[in-house]
Amino acid sequence: MDEKQMVRTDEKRTNENRNYFNWLFRFTASALVVTVMLLLGAFALFKANVFPFGSSQAQSNPNTVEQSNLDLTQTSTMNSEEDASVVKAVETVSDAVVGVVNYQQSQLLSEENSQAGTGSGVIYKKENESAYVVTNHHVIEGANSIDVILSGGEKVQAEVLGSDQLSDLAVLRIDGASINEIADFGSSKELKVGETAIAIGNPLGMEFAGSVTKGIISGLERTMPVDLNQDGQSDWETEVLQTDAAINPGNSGGALVNLSGEVIGINSMKIAKQEVEGIGFAIPTATAKPIIEDLEQYGEVTRPYMGIQTRDLSTISTQQLQNTLKLPKEVQEGVIVAATQNGSPAQEAGLQKYDVIVQVDGQDISSLVDLRKFIYEEKTVGDSMDITFYRNGEKQTTALTLAK
Repeated sequence: MDEKQMVRTDEKRTNENRNYFNWLFRFTASALVVTVMLLLGAFALFKANVFPFGSSQAQSNPNTVEQSNLDLTQTSTMNSEEDASVVKAVETVSDAVVGVVNYQQSQLLSEENSQAGTGSGVIYKKENESAYVVTNHHVIEGANSIDVILSGGEKVQAEVLGSDQLSDLAVLRIDGASINEIADFGSSKELKVGETAIAIGNPLGMEFAGSVTKGIISGLERTMPVDLNQDGQSDWETEVLQTDAAINPGNSGGALVNLSGEVIGINSMKIAKQEVEGIGFAIPTATAKPIIEDLEQYGEVTRPYMGIQTRDLSTISTQQLQNTLKLPKEVQEGVIVAATQNGSPAQEAGLQKYDVIVQVDGQDISSLVDLRKFIYEEKTVGDSMDITFYRNGEKQTTALTLAK
């Protein structure tokens, strides 16, 4: 090997050695960095007590473990106490919650009644060998006959004493011989959002009789629109309690109960949409009690009466507002008198077809719901009220005395 070849060989070896040491240095530096990061991470977890490594953390702060155990004990105790209260509340009222079966004329056999639907009811009173049950109007609507199924399974024929479509309430009377428990009504006015609420009823039919679901009071003084004649226009707004306790078809007419076992609402409507869950409604006892009393005593709810057929002004075209009714352009809300009944308070007050009511006793009226709520909630039979209305574009006032 000549001298030039030896020099090239030495340079090649030198480069290979240099590359090896460079690789070894980078590997060692990377490993050191990773090791330091792991140590720092472990130290941080150790300080946060994620990995206490034996008893060192507990020894450095012995109160931490004791406080943790105390919190768990308190939570467990609170849950146990609430569970016990729920069980006691259910035991108190469950025998007073019954099934209600609606029988209607069969389409196949003209003389036979077949089961058309089931719901729930609450026994609220026993007197003179009879017992009284409150349920929903829509549960017994259209029935030829009705049976009440007691908690023990006994079936008893029921008589409808009265039913009210506007409030969705009905009262039934049954033989009280087998009735041992009645429900107590509590005060819905004292409820607070977040309180425990228990729904008892027969969801999906009598196969699931006496089912219990638990939730909270989600909202107070909610209103739900009621369309009585299915014309797409709201005829009334029912005040309801909102709860997330599961209320399904068949629960209607059942009891919404507080932890004292008192009925605070009659379960009624549920938003039946796939995208909505956990929203159920009940008629509060403060609203239901006077209606129940009227239905039991009179067979109907006594409400003040005007004697008019109406239509909301908002449903009329702009052309009709100006050409037919001759209203000023600024008048966009009110109630049109479509007709007056003979001998009614409205006729005696001089109201006529196409009059547009815009105020009652100085309060603006924008719809039939507004008019009804004012009359039903602010007035009684025999009261007088001043009605402001437009006739052929002229603003006028008349006094009307409400009748039964």
